[in-house]
Amino acid sequence: MNTFHLSGYPRIGAKRELKFAVEAFWKGAKTEAELQSVAAEIRRLNWAAQKAAGADLLPVGDFSFYDHVLDLLCALGGIPKRFGFDAANLSLPEYFQLARGNATQFAMEMTKWFDTNYHFIVPEWSADTEFKVNAKNLIAQIKEAKAQGYDIKPTLVGPVTLAWLGKKKDGINCRVKDLLLPKLLPAYAQLLRELAAEGADWVQIDEPILAAEAGSAWLDAFAPVYQELSGTGVCILVGTYFASVAEHLDLLKSLPVQGLHIDCVRAPEQLAVFAEGWPKDRVLSVGLIDGRNVWRANLSKVIATLEPVKAKLGENLWIAPSCSLLHSPQDLAVEEKLDGEIKSWMAFAAQKLVELGVVKRALEQGKDAVQAELAASDAAAADRATNKLIHNDAVKARVAALPKGADQRKSPFAERIKAQQEWMKLPALPTTTIGSFPQTTEIRQARAAFKKGELSAADYDAAMKKEIAYCVEVQEKLEIDVPVHGEAERNDMVEYFGEQLSGYCFSQFGWVQSYGSRCVKPPIIFGDVSRPNPMTVYWSTYAQSLTKRPMKGMLTGPVTMFKWSFVRDDIPLSEVAKQIALALNDEVLDLEKAGIKVIQIDEPAIREAMPLKKAQWDEFLAWACESFRLSSTGAEDSTQIHTHMCYSEFNDILPAIASMDADVITIETSRSDMELLTAFGDFKYPNDIGPGVYDIHSPRVPTEAEVEHLLRKAMEVVPVERLWVNPDCGLKTRGWKETIEQLEVMMAVTKKLRQELAK
Repeated sequence: MNTFHLSGYPRIGAKRELKFAVEAFWKGAKTEAELQSVAAEIRRLNWAAQKAAGADLLPVGDFSFYDHVLDLLCALGGIPKRFGFDAANLSLPEYFQLARGNATQFAMEMTKWFDTNYHFIVPEWSADTEFKVNAKNLIAQIKEAKAQGYDIKPTLVGPVTLAWLGKKKDGINCRVKDLLLPKLLPAYAQLLRELAAEGADWVQIDEPILAAEAGSAWLDAFAPVYQELSGTGVCILVGTYFASVAEHLDLLKSLPVQGLHIDCVRAPEQLAVFAEGWPKDRVLSVGLIDGRNVWRANLSKVIATLEPVKAKLGENLWIAPSCSLLHSPQDLAVEEKLDGEIKSWMAFAAQKLVELGVVKRALEQGKDAVQAELAASDAAAADRATNKLIHNDAVKARVAALPKGADQRKSPFAERIKAQQEWMKLPALPTTTIGSFPQTTEIRQARAAFKKGELSAADYDAAMKKEIAYCVEVQEKLEIDVPVHGEAERNDMVEYFGEQLSGYCFSQFGWVQSYGSRCVKPPIIFGDVSRPNPMTVYWSTYAQSLTKRPMKGMLTGPVTMFKWSFVRDDIPLSEVAKQIALALNDEVLDLEKAGIKVIQIDEPAIREAMPLKKAQWDEFLAWACESFRLSSTGAEDSTQIHTHMCYSEFNDILPAIASMDADVITIETSRSDMELLTAFGDFKYPNDIGPGVYDIHSPRVPTEAEVEHLLRKAMEVVPVERLWVNPDCGLKTRGWKETIEQLEVMMAVTKKLRQELAK
């Protein structure tokens, strides 16, 4: 038998039942018992679906009320001592306080899980960090699954990856690895022994650090770590994903583990290496069903790829999704409004289970046993390859016909900035915001009513214009030099544009967890992308009519547009990015013709879209930055192009950021006390720059002293003639009262420093 297993499944419920139950619990509208009941039902349905599809080993430990990394920290007792909680008796409200903060302690940090759009809770490592196992929640789920008659496989983040993901806090003067692993390993080993005692024969220990580039010191830790874990009474399957680990074949073969999982969707080339070099007496789990996207697999190709591996490994070939299905929407069957043809090319998590079941039967019984399923898969693949809904010859020809240098502005920055200053006539330390202003209840209600047909187009138009007029009025009173229209009409910075571009479609229930109870429903790029009609010109020109100041138009850049979507997998990402860039370029030129001569093209996802392997960075950055430049190609020198990037480290890619050649870049810097700006200064970043002077993620109003401190630090790094003043990011999530008060502080400090400069 070829074992069919998986490491994780969507945990929010088919229609976000967990989100609503958790948020009701936070508000006091649900008891803990009621919340636990919702969670148990989600787990029951998930396990039943997996078993019905033919899964042999069902995951335990993939369910979480907030985050699975936080869950493991709690099971190991490694929570921050600053909260003052008893890790051995942690309550559910205390668990949520770790993730969300409380009256005395700020929340634990979140960041992206490798190159996905999922956020995990970052461990805090201090000199006094201690571990004491409390596995009652995990063990309860094992008992629950076994009581329902299932064979299980707990899935845990591995100790090396866990240690590597954490951040050093106070009191650590040595390498985290040297301090932490000697304390972490005994607890981790005890946890495995407790799982073995509950009847867990196999445990999947995920070490995605192997797919990143953590360095030799971390790689050297694997041998002693897994030697210590080898005697805990469980069979260990080391899980890797998101990139190739072929370079670590010898290291992985040397580990005293019983199996290895590899991602052959992201790195198909590594299968040949492991099929040839992996020991025949150990399990090799191959992920050829994409756990991170929405497209059907070509089952004939998957089976043909696996057949020679089965011939060599026999029953030691296991099959699985490429990674946890956490990153996939749950069930395509509930989608009622998707175009039928487009829907026929898709597979959400529930359908991916069925695909794996087909592959398992084909490997064990022969392809004749699944002839009907293979015929349907082949037909969908053939249709997708030629269907005119996907393939637009004009779009392809436009990309192919791009001449050399098409992505370059007409003149270098030094000449452009003179032309821009001549008409803009901005003061020293010009002020702006990042784009969005508060999305009020009234805005959301109007949008919802319009979509339901309860509000006419004329009334919706009037409602949005009212909000835009108020936004402009506020900025006029504040004397912000380059105002924005506030984006009242936009539901999301990607979805809004996707709804107006050809080649995009949208699901009703294709939600995935971003973090905690926060779920997102990414757009789906299914075909060649073009712009049928202007998208923002109407609203921006209306806003410009309300002020004599230069109104800034707002667009989302090509990399962010595909990164925050489910993107097609039948052409290179570089081609998708260029198609989007040319669609955006049409918008830029139309804005320019309409008199909008300051245009921001946001690219917050540039850094997170980078490959995990540094050897692939240069290729990615070359086409990503080219795509950004293509977005504004043909713009006049006097048109000022801005971009915004937030909450990423840019130190090691600053030459690429500079090559984007935006006239002005705004970045997040307030929470790091302008630390990131120092790198821009050392690099001598050549164009204008606006470091954020206050954190928009908090309703707290900064003091003038705090903003002045940050702005003076910025003035020490960036020449005053190239320095802008702005918040860290958009103001969409804030209320109007705090927004106005925050901006009043920013403007007061700016005016004070301008007076000093004038003297």
